[in-house]
Amino acid sequence: ARMGESLTDTFQMLEDPDELAVLEEIQQELILQEQSVLEEYERSLQFDEECLNAMLDGLDASDKVICPVCRKNHLTVRNHLVFCQCGLYISTQGMTEEKLRSLLENTLTEHSHRCFHNPEFTVTSGMGEETSLLMSCPVCDSWTILL
Repeated sequence: ARMGESLTDTFQMLEDPDELAVLEEIQQELILQEQSVLEEYERSLQFDEECLNAMLDGLDASDKVICPVCRKNHLTVRNHLVFCQCGLYISTQGMTEEKLRSLLENTLTEHSHRCFHNPEFTVTSGMGEETSLLMSCPVCDSWTILL
C-alpha cells in the first residue's frame, strides 16, 4: 500500500461517528482528571497556608519567648523577674514578654547585619551578684548585655 492510501483509510476510519465519539469521550475524561488534580493541589496549598497562619497566630497570641540560653523552654516573665527552668534567673524592672521578645529580636537582627554567625547567649553573675543576660559572638568578637 502506498503512503497516501493508508492515510485515507485512517481518515475514513476517524470519520466513523462511533470512533469520534470515543475519542471525544477520552478527551473529556482527561480534561476532567486534570481539573480534579488541580483542585486537589489548590486545596492542599490552602490547607498548608491555614496551618501556617494558625501556627503564627498561636505564636502571637501566647507571646511566649523561648529561652535563648537553653533554647528549649519558654521564659517566664514577671514584673521584676525573667526566669527559665534551665536556671536562668534575672531581676528586671517592668519587663514584659512583649518587650523581651522585641529586645531579643532587635539585638539578633542588628547582629545579623554585620555577622552571619549565630550568637550565643549566656548568663553571667557580675560583681554584686547581679545576674545579666549576655549575647556574645565568637566570630565577630562582639558582646551585648541584654538584661
